[in-house]
Amino acid sequence: MTTHLFEAAKQAMAKAHAPYSRFPVGAAILAEDGSVHSGCNIEIVSFPEGWCAETSAIARMVMAGGSRKIAEVAVVAEKLVACSPCGGCRQRLAEFSAPSTRVHLCDVTTGVVETVTMGELLPHSFATDSLEVPADQGSA
Repeated sequence: MTTHLFEAAKQAMAKAHAPYSRFPVGAAILAEDGSVHSGCNIEIVSFPEGWCAETSAIARMVMAGGSRKIAEVAVVAEKLVACSPCGGCRQRLAEFSAPSTRVHLCDVTTGVVETVTMGELLPHSFATDSLEVPADQGSA
């Protein structure tokens, strides 16, 4: 499945809208239900208000209405040997995955260069259990 994810990320990268940075990025997510969702970065002149490729892929996964749990991710950029998700995207990916979820960092010509886990990329992610309100503080 890794080659399939790489190809989906590469095809998404080709659709990137990156007129300012000239740094196209593509990402592909394999959801736990087997569906693949890809996305590209979409820049606007008001940095940093655009969307990263991982954000676009997550949005497509959510909108598809199936599984919202990520099994694997592939990320590729035209100008890097191994493109790693930015800090914000690491947190977004962590929201929909487990610490053991594999993240494939890819080169546009050779494919997967390195595979890491979400736990390695973001060892101390901000988790939803951090938002729990104690029962005695939940109402006024």
